[in-house]
Amino acid sequence: MLDPFATLGIPRAFGVDLRAAEKAHRELSRALHPDKYASAGASERRDALMKAADVNEAWRIVRDPVRRAETLFQLAGVEVGETKEPKPDPELLMEVLEKREALADAKAARDAAKVRALEEEMDAREKKLEEALAKAAAFDTALVVKLGEMRFYRRFLDEASAVLEQLES
Repeated sequence: MLDPFATLGIPRAFGVDLRAAEKAHRELSRALHPDKYASAGASERRDALMKAADVNEAWRIVRDPVRRAETLFQLAGVEVGETKEPKPDPELLMEVLEKREALADAKAARDAAKVRALEEEMDAREKKLEEALAKAAAFDTALVVKLGEMRFYRRFLDEASAVLEQLES
């Protein structure tokens, strides 16, 4: 399994400094650029290409809060995946369902302001959850329920973004 934190040379933590991670990604990408290996042997070029692919994948994982959390759980030995995690809190499910209905109503009414308000509310909830994960001492089975919650918020935000894009076009 790829350890994106080790690949980028950054601390293994949810509350990672994204600017530092991006800088590490850029520096590693520059060092592994194919032009630097043009005169190298085939195996050295292939190794550099594989390392460059790992660096790019590490950056994609680290910059995505859900994938970053999933990776931290996996690195801690906790199995993740929607079928392997505890069932979400029924209250959360009802709340997300109500927000999705409100989003659908706002879309039907072509009310971009309402969509933005829903998006801001859910974004604030996701940020609060990210702060809690950043403060977590360990990514263990007791905390994995937060990952499912984060997925719900992320899906809603992606959906709201698509609705706004559609309304503004």
